[in-house]
This record gives sequence, structure tokens and C-alpha cells, in this order.
Amino acid sequence: MTSANEDTANSNDDATSIKEPRLWRDDGWTAKVVKNQDDEGWAVEMYLDGQAEPALVGPWTMGRDKKNPKPLDVSAFHTLIKTASEVITRHEQALHASLNKTVTVDTDEARWTVALKIVPDEDDPHGLLSAENAFGERVEAVRVRADFKLNVASANAWVVDEFRKPR
Repeated sequence: MTSANEDTANSNDDATSIKEPRLWRDDGWTAKVVKNQDDEGWAVEMYLDGQAEPALVGPWTMGRDKKNPKPLDVSAFHTLIKTASEVITRHEQALHASLNKTVTVDTDEARWTVALKIVPDEDDPHGLLSAENAFGERVEAVRVRADFKLNVASANAWVVDEFRKPR
């Protein structure tokens, strides 16, 4: 026997869940089968709830009549969720890699780990350049231009210059 609260929760879930041949919405995702603008075929767009742009767009299989798209089903929908989730993860990893870089430099005195973190703020983009000693202790951090190029040479020059703000 279910309580009134459980019945309300179930009816709310049913209201947001859609399982139609060309439109599925469930588990925070929406799949739409649309006419492919580039040719005579069909495409599927996968949207994460709350996002205006699709996380994934790919070709969709024609149905048996060779005119209409194959209908969405639970297996295809779950495969699309998995694929779209992987695309988002790879995008996030690539973005992180493009905004964060670390190099190690050795001087006569010590080994340093120099890191650059880009802050892509619309109004005030900038970078944070920091140095850690061999014990992992932050020794210095300075704000730099967002287009600062971190490499072994620039990191070494900053360390040798006693962590003065690069020009």
C-alpha cells in the first residue's frame, strides 16, 4: 500500500516522463528524433534537462518503410544517455585541461611545481599563477593575464626572478 505522498511523487514522475516514438523524456534527459537538415535522413538530439543546446546530435536509423524514423525505445534511450554523458564528461575534461596547466622546474636550490589556473570570467578574465615547493606547500601566487603562456621556460624565469609578477 502506498501513502498519499508516494502517490503524489509517482504522479509527478509520470507527468514529466514522456515515451513517444520521436520524443522520450526521463531520468533528466530528453531525446528528440528530428529531420536531418543535411540530407533526407533522421537525427536524434539528446538534451540534459535545463540545457538549451543538445549534448549529443547523431544520425538516427530509418524505419522499415524507409521514410520514417525508427521509434525510440527504452534500450536506445539508455544507450543515448550513456553516449551523451560520455560526451559531456570528455568536454568537461578538455575544458579543465585547457584552463589548468602544471609544470615542474628544477633550480640549483629546489624543485618547484608551477601551476596556472585560468579564470574565464566574462568581465575580468585572468590567470592565477602559483608555485609549490617539493613538500607541496604553496610558496607564492600571483594574478596574471588570461593569455599568460605557462611552459617550462616561463615557469623557470618566474622562479629565478623570485616570484615577481611576470610582465
